[in-house]
Amino acid sequence: MSEVPESKGSSRPFVLDSSAILALLEGEAGADRVEEVLRNESTILPWVVLMEIHYVTLRESGKSEADRRHALLKALPSTKHWETGEATVLAAATLKAKFRLSFADALIAAVAGECGATLLHKDPEMEALAGFVDLESLPYKLP
Repeated sequence: MSEVPESKGSSRPFVLDSSAILALLEGEAGADRVEEVLRNESTILPWVVLMEIHYVTLRESGKSEADRRHALLKALPSTKHWETGEATVLAAATLKAKFRLSFADALIAAVAGECGATLLHKDPEMEALAGFVDLESLPYKLP
């Protein structure tokens, strides 16, 4: 199990989903809540979030911007969750099978469960996890 950060504010840390990070980086609805959590709470960034932000940015904006965002994320006052143990892998596999989540979403949710954290997200697919993982939803994008 990875090190769980000591709580700064509430009793549980927050795991930040890729959708929450993108809301912050792109000034979407909910960005203010992500900033508030980063300032006042203990936060965890799973490695797969850093990977998702990097590849999405590479695709949409190029290497220079992807590298800039990666450096920014590494500098955030968050615990970086770089290692994924067997128990987390198996929990992610169970979540993926049961809820038909993407690989990344299943792994992020499993890390939240492992760390006893609240999952801060902006992804409607995550709502299926209510009761399995503590969730806080940001405003969803409207079509």
